[in-house]
Order: sequence, then C-alpha cells, then structure tokens
Amino acid sequence: MAKPALGRGLGALLGGSPPAAKPPPGPIALATDAATAPPGDTRERVERVRLTRIRPCTLQPRKDFSADTLRELADSIREHGIVQPLIVRSRGDDYELIAGERRWRAAQMVGIGEAPVIVREADDRAVLELALIENLQRENLNPIEEAQGYSQLIELFQLKQEEAAAKVGKSRVVVANALRLLKLTPEIQVFVRDGRLSVGHAKAILGLTRGEEQNLAAERVLKQSLNVRQTEDLVAHLQSRYVPAAGAKSGSRPPVKDAHLADLERRLQERLATRVNLRYRQGKGALQIHFYNDDDLERVLDMIGVKPA
Repeated sequence: MAKPALGRGLGALLGGSPPAAKPPPGPIALATDAATAPPGDTRERVERVRLTRIRPCTLQPRKDFSADTLRELADSIREHGIVQPLIVRSRGDDYELIAGERRWRAAQMVGIGEAPVIVREADDRAVLELALIENLQRENLNPIEEAQGYSQLIELFQLKQEEAAAKVGKSRVVVANALRLLKLTPEIQVFVRDGRLSVGHAKAILGLTRGEEQNLAAERVLKQSLNVRQTEDLVAHLQSRYVPAAGAKSGSRPPVKDAHLADLERRLQERLATRVNLRYRQGKGALQIHFYNDDDLERVLDMIGVKPA
C-alpha cells in the first residue's frame, strides 16, 4: 500500500502532475511541473547554475548525511546526471538551497560543475516548512533532528504546537512527543541521534527529570544492552518524584515507586506529552500534570476535553 503523503505533499511543493482539485492556498503551495507551466511562467524554468554559486540553507533541519548513501547517490549521478532539479532561492549573486542538499553534496563528490535548478521566491518560514516536509516524507531525519525542526519552526515564527503540526501534516500529539526528546540531556540526545538508543528507550528515560539520573540510566542501558521494558523497570527504581513525608530529613531520597504505578505514569506522560506525577497509597493519591506556558495549558486542557472559561 502506498504511503500517504504528508500535508500538501511534495508533489504540490516541488512540482509534479497537477492535482485534480485546486490546491489550498499557502506560502509553500508552489507551482506545478515545468512541462505543464503556462507560457510566460518563468518560475518553473530550469536553469543551469555552477555548484560553487549554491550554498546550503542554515534552516535545513537535517544535519547528518550518511556517507554510504551519499556515495550511492554520487554513483547514480555519475552515470545518469542530476535527474531532479535542485530548488533554490536567490541570495545576492548566489543561491541558497531550499530542497536537494543530498544531490548537491553528491554532485560535488562526483566533480560535476553545474546543476539544474529551479529558482523560487520563498521566505524563511516557507523554506523551513518545505525542508521539514521533504525530510519527514522521505524519512530522512533522525528523531532528534525531527524534534529540533519542530522546535525551530515554533520558536522562529511563534507558532502553537497544533499550528506547527498542521504545517507539516502531523498530529499535535506526534509533534508534542517529539519535542519531549529535547528534554533529554545533550549526551543522551547524541545517543538517540546516532541510533545507540531508540525512541522507546528515550521515552522511558524521560521519566527521570534530573540530568544526572538520565545519564546514569542511559549508561546502564548501553552497558547492559537493556531492552525498552527493562529500561522502564530501571527508571521505576531511579525515580524520585514523591514529596517527602512530614518530618522527613531534607534531601532524603523518596521511596521507590511500584513498577505498575510507574508504568501508568509513563503512559500518561506519553498521552499528554508533558511531565506527570502520580502519587498513590492505599486507594488515595494525587495526579499532577505539568504545563510550561499558557499555550501548553490550553493544549493539555483540550486533550482531556476541558474548555477554558
């Protein structure tokens, strides 16, 4: 079964057969293929530009490029050339990439002097949206790059999570869960970026709020080759979220949570995409849901079906 396209899809963004329905308006609903462009429409004209006049875009969310896949692409370009034009925007006398950085890098490896390009007018928001959609649709981003891309889109353009999600054709829950990965320590983010820890491991470790405990858990997971379930059990023994009982010594370590209670807390955190504290004892307890700004509170309220007054 063909994988459904994200958002408006790369066909609408990068060119291709025009859809039967009229495409929705928006800053990155760009024109159709050059072959079907109307006479006089120069937006879709393919030009030849020297590679030395093209530079990568600082808004590109993808930072890691596999050397093996670049070599494979370079071999293909050596034999067939660059089949799909790069998408660029003018920057003075030069050009900045909007889409096609892998092809640009591989062409440099081959030593090709020029590349076919289509020049587009696009502001920073359109460029970032397009780069995110291109990479997400082709599954080119690792989980940390994906999270950083969402964060960049939200922070640069003051968007709410649901607005950012709509831009890239994802659900708000998917975006919120991805953003939670940025609460991991920088060391653990590197492990996830490199594939040494899975997203499942990372979500379990997010049950720990202290950086030193997150790092300790990650080190044990790697040294002992723990699976996700074993990591959840480890986190249950490291958690320290109970409020000390009255009269307890300051700085004393709270009691260890029951594994089933910790698992329920973890699932609540994943569902609400925020930190949750669940306290339970003899049929009584408390559920504490954290939020970090007004938009976050509105998001949580909406997820549990409560409309703000």
